Amino acid sequence: MLNIKPILSTLMRSKSGPVLLLLQIILSVAIVANASFIIHERLGMMQRDSGIVESEILTFNMYNFDPSIERVPQNKLDQQLLRNLPNVMAATSTNMLPLSGSGWSSTLNLGPDSETAQSTPQFAMYLGTEHTLETLGLKLIDGRNFYPDEINTSLTASGKLAIVSKALADATWPNESALGKVLYEGEDTQITIIGVVEKLQGAWIDSGDLEYSVIQNVDWGGRSYLVRALPQHHAELKQAITDVMLKENPNRVIDDFQSIKAVKESSYRDHQLMVTVLSMMVVLLLLITSLGLTGMVMFNIQRRTKQIGTRRALGATKADILSLFLTENYIICVVGGLLGGGLAVLLGQQLMQHYDLPQLNLLYPIMTIFGLLLVTTVAVVLPARKAANISPAMATRSV
Repeated sequence: MLNIKPILSTLMRSKSGPVLLLLQIILSVAIVANASFIIHERLGMMQRDSGIVESEILTFNMYNFDPSIERVPQNKLDQQLLRNLPNVMAATSTNMLPLSGSGWSSTLNLGPDSETAQSTPQFAMYLGTEHTLETLGLKLIDGRNFYPDEINTSLTASGKLAIVSKALADATWPNESALGKVLYEGEDTQITIIGVVEKLQGAWIDSGDLEYSVIQNVDWGGRSYLVRALPQHHAELKQAITDVMLKENPNRVIDDFQSIKAVKESSYRDHQLMVTVLSMMVVLLLLITSLGLTGMVMFNIQRRTKQIGTRRALGATKADILSLFLTENYIICVVGGLLGGGLAVLLGQQLMQHYDLPQLNLLYPIMTIFGLLLVTTVAVVLPARKAANISPAMATRSV
């Protein structure tokens, strides 16, 4: 077993190199641990299940310029024309696009007195038809869908019904069924819940209320539409939709075709960029640290060639020489890792305070230190083996 005291004595005699490497390791651990945590957190956000068949839903906007158009009957006709197109599984109107960063949100009261009644959490408010669940690919886990004769064409109509996401139902009525519950919009307007879907995200991906959504029985047609079809049919459907809509009424413009998958990718673009930049930074820091370790070992080999030869002449094996250099660098790595871990926690607290990030999991500094030990081993072994192969006769010929 190696004697640690002579190794520490050797490191203390030449302080500048080890100290600079120690500072580099401290900063690397602090930055890599927090960067890895942020990368994992962002990837987790991007991989969240929206509850929607994102790749199958094609969206578009339609702008009418004919003042003689009657919105309600024209909207119903347009939706039927969409459903009659080849390869279309379902179609509906909508007032907002999921995961788009833009839409309607609201809160409702649990009682008629707005001053004393509790309120629901903030939620995304979708307006939809009996075809909305099928079009979005939502899974109804409790209750029922809207009936065709229950669909209203204005927000002020009576007979308001709603289908809510399970997350909103659980947050509003924990340990109770949401079916039959009544929500209040002011004192007189009641909205009865008739169904619960397993999952439906709203429009704002960075919101803490992303999982809270409500679908009301209002056909808000005339502009935005959702069409469900297999992705391979989207290209031909764009032209088919344009042709059939303009054939019905040429005084309008059909534009802004995109899939919900593309909408999601656009909304998460900043998060994806952050993941890419931080990943590159982590790789670069580990590369620089490994080069620093390799450089210091190679410098020590040149400076201590005669010492190595003398050790070999006195009976040290190649494994002893290899262990010597590994131990020296492990000491620097462990000390730097522990100090860097502490700095990582402090840095994580600042990020949590100023940038609304979750608290740094201690697993990340620990894993970073273990990763750094692995990098140290790889970076040191090759030059250390070279040192171990130095012949005692060659190393001490000028002694």
